Amino acid sequence: MSLIDIDRDAAAGFPDRPFRIRHHLSDHPLLSLDALAGLAGRLDRDRVEYNSGRLEPNQPPDQVPGIDLPPAEVVRQIATCGAWMVLKNVETVPEYAALIRAALADARAAIGGSGDETGMQDFQGFIFVSSANGVTPFHIDYEENFFVHLHGEKFMHVFDNRDRALVPEADLETYPGKHRNLSYLAHFEERATVFRFAPGEGMFLPYTWPHWVRTGDDWTISMAITWKSRRDIRMNRLYLANAVLRKLHLPQPAPGRHPLLDGAKTMALGVAQSVIKPLRRSEGMRRRLRSLFFGRRANYYYGEGKT
Repeated sequence: MSLIDIDRDAAAGFPDRPFRIRHHLSDHPLLSLDALAGLAGRLDRDRVEYNSGRLEPNQPPDQVPGIDLPPAEVVRQIATCGAWMVLKNVETVPEYAALIRAALADARAAIGGSGDETGMQDFQGFIFVSSANGVTPFHIDYEENFFVHLHGEKFMHVFDNRDRALVPEADLETYPGKHRNLSYLAHFEERATVFRFAPGEGMFLPYTWPHWVRTGDDWTISMAITWKSRRDIRMNRLYLANAVLRKLHLPQPAPGRHPLLDGAKTMALGVAQSVIKPLRRSEGMRRRLRSLFFGRRANYYYGEGKT
């Protein structure tokens, strides 16, 4: 049985448009609450982020209240503790890596074709455990995403990523440790498409499509099975280069306006990343590098100073 079911007609716009999918992961033993409580205790601390789920779509990043529980207890008490949690980079655990590979292989086979620009590279997994009636504020993600919903009811409010009235060019720039929350105004909702998910349902969410998420009247588990195309990797390098230069008071033109300059920046950053990547295997070194290049606030997900 395929883990991911995709209707080829619905997927005709892949990878540039969202579409619904179905899956067979809701009862997988690796995705039960008990298994995820164990996983929360195994991952490096900077790969476990959690806070109160009592937020708003326009929640200011510096006003996100914390939860005074250890990670494994947040999972065990998710039905009552009013929390939101994401377990990041679960592919660093071998059994979860195997599950993600199998799901992506099924998705690739269902869609058909594998051109270089849409080929699936750098796969990752992010598992979300949320209490009832919680909100994940307005944000974008820098990967392609097969989102699969596993327990409870969830609603995703999705916006077209080509609409710069919603997310300006400067807000697309990113760097390690940058808080995901973006500015959101109530009138944005007129442009939203709302997807409702029950267990066994999901969607393909394209690269950098803005969205915010709310849960229903029960606790929820969902998983983002992500990857990057060559195009995504180039754009992420360019967004990072522009963010670094902006922090040096050298804001850059939007991608695509000066292709030669874009190419030079992405090439230089690719070289730098190849040097830094081996250092990032250690949690302590990742933390020090984030602080060195982007300040102490870049380590916000440790929850230090939250109330």
